[in-house]
Amino acid sequence: MTTDTTAGPDRQTTAADLEAAAVETFAGKVLGDVAGAHIVFMGAIGDRLGLFRDLAERGPATSAELAARTHLSERYVREWALGMTAGGYLDRDRASGTFSLPAHHVPVLAEEAGPTFLANAFYDYATNFGAQYQALLEQFATGRGAHQDAFPEAQEAIERFTAPWFLHSLVQQWLPEHPEIESALRSGGSLCDVGCGQGQALITLARTFEEATFVGYDVYPPAIEEARRKAAEAGVADRVRFEVADAAQAVPGRFDVVTVFDVLHDSHDPGAILRSIHDALVPGGRFVAVDINVPDDPADNVGPVAALIYGASLQYCLQVSLHDDGAGLGTAGLSYELLTKLATDAGFTDVRRFEIDDPINTLYVLTP
Repeated sequence: MTTDTTAGPDRQTTAADLEAAAVETFAGKVLGDVAGAHIVFMGAIGDRLGLFRDLAERGPATSAELAARTHLSERYVREWALGMTAGGYLDRDRASGTFSLPAHHVPVLAEEAGPTFLANAFYDYATNFGAQYQALLEQFATGRGAHQDAFPEAQEAIERFTAPWFLHSLVQQWLPEHPEIESALRSGGSLCDVGCGQGQALITLARTFEEATFVGYDVYPPAIEEARRKAAEAGVADRVRFEVADAAQAVPGRFDVVTVFDVLHDSHDPGAILRSIHDALVPGGRFVAVDINVPDDPADNVGPVAALIYGASLQYCLQVSLHDDGAGLGTAGLSYELLTKLATDAGFTDVRRFEIDDPINTLYVLTP
């Protein structure tokens, strides 16, 4: 036993005291986590209803002024603003009664698709989790997955989450690591993006490499429709084509470069997709894959980012991957070790991993 000097010289710390202290510490953690969950939902309200954006663009406001500016109910806005102040997201001036968004919070909460913007998929995913909660409980009992169509809100969340990668990292950081890929595109080469979603990656690439041609494939028809609209709006539809196709069956065409961004881990059959990509590459072609950065041993995957990844997996990635008895890798399921095995089985001879300035993702380049 050790002496507890805070309780007097005769007070001895017992095992029961230590256990009680441990319980109290963990109770404090749970309370903090629950408070964080409430803050996330309030943050999602501020994001979706434009409250953060209004405060960033128009400056401080009372709850009545903010409600008038955003055409919302003052009583609800007041409760939200007080909650966000309690959570440390907003500041409140006691004298004037105004709420403000601190300048260093603006890039995180109000600058859409900026390099440090986090009020997108983190809030979108978390609130979508709530919407899918009852269905998820049933999935735990049945073990079944769910079709992508069951998550229409998740598609927009994914687009918002990945937009900063394509706008601030793809051309500026990721491709310069691989001059042979840049050279192929500047020489009029062809690139295919598998699982292209709404096409942001290809549109960004088409703006940079005007000599190259691009095609995007996705199994989700609404995403392809939106990608075509965005390409036309961006003025690159003459060099970017989007088609509905299941890459697990085949990747139509032959390409100098094939890319996959954050897709393999939640695919139904990642091995089949890798085989299709291998067969679609021309001699000397390259396959670029960006996926979640996880250790080979799941026991090493701990901490806040890991918890976030597992939560996202339960609400979307794992369910989609399990559909029709799929692989069920989940968000944290594609380690370097597993990717190397699947890629080798698919015919690739080299899998190289490149660390990138991203807390979640890692970059791989594969050679047939």
